[in-house]
Amino acid sequence: MTNRTPAVGVALGRIWRDGRKIERVAYVAGAVLFLSGLVTAVVLLATGGSWLGPRSLRKAVTFGLSFGLTLVSVAWATSYVRLRPAPRRSLLGVFAAACVVEVTLVSAQAWRGVPSHFNFETGFDTAVSMTLAAGGAVLILTSLGFTVAAIADPVVASQSTRLAVRFGLLVLLVALASGAVMIARGVGFARGADPELAYTTAGALKPLHAVAMHAILVLPGLAWLLRFSRWPESRRLRIVRLAVGADAVLTAVVGVESFAGVSPLDAPLVAEVSSAAALAVLVATGAVALAGLRRGAAAR
Repeated sequence: MTNRTPAVGVALGRIWRDGRKIERVAYVAGAVLFLSGLVTAVVLLATGGSWLGPRSLRKAVTFGLSFGLTLVSVAWATSYVRLRPAPRRSLLGVFAAACVVEVTLVSAQAWRGVPSHFNFETGFDTAVSMTLAAGGAVLILTSLGFTVAAIADPVVASQSTRLAVRFGLLVLLVALASGAVMIARGVGFARGADPELAYTTAGALKPLHAVAMHAILVLPGLAWLLRFSRWPESRRLRIVRLAVGADAVLTAVVGVESFAGVSPLDAPLVAEVSSAAALAVLVATGAVALAGLRRGAAAR
């Protein structure tokens, strides 16, 4: 690492200062969504409300936190993707708008004490459910646009960052696609006058959705931290490849369990060992990156 390499805090500041206008808008929107999830979590804890069920405020918490992180992660990670200004503004602007709509509608229904998804009790509830479904489709299409751009054209970054961004976007598509499958399954059962079965059946894919959702933050974040080490790019690339392989295994195992209707906590021993080992490797690569960061800072 050269003396020109900025400290982490300075580099974080540069992400904001050097960011394009649409990226800064997305960062602010993501922060607001994340804060909404935190505030709702505080209320839920203070009031002793239930964390279970489709009417729980938990949904406002998880959607706010998850979509807030995802929006910021996508805005930052795709800043490395080579795109003309107009397509970038369109893709990221629509993605951000869809995230805001999803969290707003889910939170509004949660505060009303009614389910947000698979709820066709009234005309308003039906409109909310269908808007959420349409919003999911928009998220998939915009993410697909970013993924195609990242794969078709070189990412403006090192090999390790390029791999992390491309794979992170691919796994994000897996997360969004699993969400679409959950909605399709749930709507089918809800329309068949069995809403409780809709929530149970759709919920089986939640582990896959949750595991895959934040690879777009974890993997590019790992590659970014490795920049502050004194290691050559070849070594950083090996570490990112190891993390990508571990994330692929973890996502695949949880995906098979989810579609089989098996809880990760009740999975066969080979599946539990595989997912635990993959998770351990991911944690280990993060620890290695932090160790490299400390050594790089000491060397400066």
